[in-house]
Amino acid sequence: MSQDNLVKLKSTATGRIIWTHKNKKKLSNHKLELKKYDPVVRKRVIHKEIKK
Repeated sequence: MSQDNLVKLKSTATGRIIWTHKNKKKLSNHKLELKKYDPVVRKRVIHKEIKK
């Protein structure tokens, strides 16, 4: 995988960082928001894309 497709997601609840890949062709000008599990709060919370 290319390093250009890597994006950093930050948890809205705790501020934990997750790295994931993003399809640049389809989502080039949109910020990614995913609902993922955060082990600190033990819930699914929204993770928002931030700068690398």
